[in-house]
Amino acid sequence: MATIRRDIFIQAAPASVWDAVRDVGAVHRRLAPGFVVDVRLEADARIVTFGNGAVVRELFVDIDDEQRRLAYAAVGGRASHHHASMQVFADGAGGARLLWITDLLPDAVAPAIAAMVEQAAGVIKVTLEAGERSDG
Repeated sequence: MATIRRDIFIQAAPASVWDAVRDVGAVHRRLAPGFVVDVRLEADARIVTFGNGAVVRELFVDIDDEQRRLAYAAVGGRASHHHASMQVFADGAGGARLLWITDLLPDAVAPAIAAMVEQAAGVIKVTLEAGERSDG
């Protein structure tokens, strides 16, 4: 099983970062605009449309406000198994650390998914830091 782990250091308050992460229906507006272009909510899932045209259904596994952790599983894509989590921590310097971990099978899809995670991480950092500057 392949694991992709990405730490994103964000110059924004952890509470602000968590508020954007946990807003599961607004990824395309608050977290990764452009990378994600649309989100539709269902009962326990969201349908995510990416800028590259891919559409994925993501099941919500857990949204934990106390631990600031979102866990979800993508179904129906190229991966036979895809589980991911995002967790927000204080970075000790007044900002936040967003830990994004994705486990997937088969290993052959890992390079493509890792490239998407890397691209999304950059968008998330810029978006959340810009939001913090406009709020502060």
